[in-house]
Amino acid sequence: MTRCAVYGAGSWGTGFAMILGDAGCEVTLWARRAEVVQAINTGRTNPDYLPGAQLPDSVTATTDPAEAARDAEFTVLAVPSQTLRDNLARWAPLLPSDTVLVSLMKGVELGTAKRMSEVIEEVVGKAPGGAAPDDVRGRVAVLTGPNLAKEIADRQPAAAVVACVEEPVAQRLQTACHTPYFRPYTNTDVVGCELGGAVKNVIALAVGIADGMGLGDNAKASLITRGLAETTRLGLSMGADAHTFAGLAGMGDLVATCSSPLSRNHTFGTNLGRGMTLEETIAVTKQTAEGVKSCESVLDLARRHGVDMPITETVVGIVHEGKAPLVALKELMGRSAKAERR
Repeated sequence: MTRCAVYGAGSWGTGFAMILGDAGCEVTLWARRAEVVQAINTGRTNPDYLPGAQLPDSVTATTDPAEAARDAEFTVLAVPSQTLRDNLARWAPLLPSDTVLVSLMKGVELGTAKRMSEVIEEVVGKAPGGAAPDDVRGRVAVLTGPNLAKEIADRQPAAAVVACVEEPVAQRLQTACHTPYFRPYTNTDVVGCELGGAVKNVIALAVGIADGMGLGDNAKASLITRGLAETTRLGLSMGADAHTFAGLAGMGDLVATCSSPLSRNHTFGTNLGRGMTLEETIAVTKQTAEGVKSCESVLDLARRHGVDMPITETVVGIVHEGKAPLVALKELMGRSAKAERR
């Protein structure tokens, strides 16, 4: 059996561990809390994050990161994006030297504006005995797409993209996580796939705010479409393939996250649009809404590449600068007219 380690027992980490187990892999899931480990190992479920989802017997849990790492052919990282660097610095010396490093995270690091794969390459490359970042790059993969964890937990049909610069590595991961309900496709455009996943969280905040304000479907469709245009502009400036943004990692993930009540970012935005403060919204949000922090780093990344991203800028204004949603809306709608493809 293919051995896999999954670091992070939140909803998506647990859900992907279930997928791997259903695909025939032997999976060790690392969790911070002993009570989560006990629930998984004795009850075959994670009631705190994915209640009702029955995990296969091939999935076990541990609080020991070294135990999780042992002989792992695939090491899956499923922690909040802003905690990746510190966590991985502790785990990297434990990992097999040839393990494929799989990112489930959809964010951009604050301060550095680095994508998650870049953080992985840097941290693993600096580990004792680690390879150079360029050597690590060939075994870093990204899994992304319209994958709402609750629907995955119910084993409802879903598709995803597995991206790696080395296509044979992507194909190996594709085989490892292919089940009757989960269909992965391969791609070599890691940059485009990561940007699609990170920016869609920001656009979902905007659409949620619009929902909370009581705006209609025309407004929401406009935000989704122009949000995709922003994402594509940024991606092209960074060397991504335009076709990626029309696929599962782009439009597919964007539509799911912007339209589903299961989306944390959409729900977070809805509460802001209804008039809750940032602090109040954080207090009622049980899990990480990646776009809340990543909107600042995505805007930083855009400015570094000279790319105009007005929706992202509007979200930053509302979330982090205290701008009233109605004022932000008027400013966004009052921008000078331009051609659509600019």
